[in-house]
Amino acid sequence: MTDQNLRPGNRPASPLFSSGPCAKRPGWSLDVLDDASIGRSHRAKEPKAKLLRVIEDSRSILGIPDDYRIGIVPASDTGAFEMAMWSMLGARGLDILAWESFGQGWVSDITKQLKLEDTRVLDAPYGTLPDLAAVDFSRDVVFTWNGTTSGVRVPDGDWIPDDRAGLTMCDATSAAFAMDMPWDKLDVVTWSWQKVLGGEAQHGMLVLSPRAVERLESYTPPWPMPKIFRLTKAGKLDESIFKGSTINTPSMLCVEDHLDALDWSRDIGGLPALIARSDANFAVIADWVAASSWAAFLAENPATRSTTSVCLVITDPWFESLSVDDQAAAAKAIATLLDQEGVAFDVGAYRDAPPGLRIWAGATVEASDLAALMPWLDWAFEAVKADHNTA
Repeated sequence: MTDQNLRPGNRPASPLFSSGPCAKRPGWSLDVLDDASIGRSHRAKEPKAKLLRVIEDSRSILGIPDDYRIGIVPASDTGAFEMAMWSMLGARGLDILAWESFGQGWVSDITKQLKLEDTRVLDAPYGTLPDLAAVDFSRDVVFTWNGTTSGVRVPDGDWIPDDRAGLTMCDATSAAFAMDMPWDKLDVVTWSWQKVLGGEAQHGMLVLSPRAVERLESYTPPWPMPKIFRLTKAGKLDESIFKGSTINTPSMLCVEDHLDALDWSRDIGGLPALIARSDANFAVIADWVAASSWAAFLAENPATRSTTSVCLVITDPWFESLSVDDQAAAAKAIATLLDQEGVAFDVGAYRDAPPGLRIWAGATVEASDLAALMPWLDWAFEAVKADHNTA
């Protein structure tokens, strides 16, 4: 049993460290929804203006070029990325980068659902990146910017050439608003509201470069296109999608909530401030890991460690002596104990990842809460280890 007398005295003010949906911004309350356009058609003047404001505020805060289209689409980041793949892939050969579960999910969809034959998969185990120098940019390229389930991200956009022939398609759902995105290197970018800004689920964002628009208007995929994926009409881009007319009905409550998050982002200093908050949060964990006798980053290379979805593995000799099943059980027990104590919710490693912990450190999390959490990680580990050794 755990020794209650050794529990840390300080607790996080908020125990919300889930990697999605993520914590609300500091000071959030239900009052921010008071002006929501509920009970209205989303195509009426006021609700549509709010949808357009989400688009333009996102453009302003993220520094997205004026000639890039931005749309609000259904089914979160997954829906946005599926829409892009089903609408644009197949015109060229394809390189897919995969180093964690979501990248592997795109591999599965492309090879088993779209069944594209001219496909190369460049993969790597959890904790590492594929060889970025091996990517062939005469082909289309699909990749995640930040591997949410592995804690591994691409270091920058320098590996992407300016004179590429294919399109670069980037799933950026746990990177947008927390990392610097080189828009001139990216042709398709997607994310969801519930990640870095702590919004509500089911709405995705789709960004298209002029090169992506040209692909849509010059190429027709050979497969049937579900209505929910259709981005063109009569061979031309459906511009209404990128002016606030969503493909299906959005939640105006979620829209109001996201507008509040965007306002907060601007009020604290925009993208530089959001990045600085994520970096400061990550630094709290990094300092703790550097002094830890039992935990390490899953990401092996410091240059490719995520500053949002921070994945930790357990390196203690006791833990490494366990079977794979017992390791998974022990890691789960640590996360469960933190949950029961009310100090950290939803911090277990992703089900397909190596056993360990995953702690969200995005901009809506307070560094003071992470600092308060770190001693609890030590306490929970020692408690689980002691329970196991005395069982």
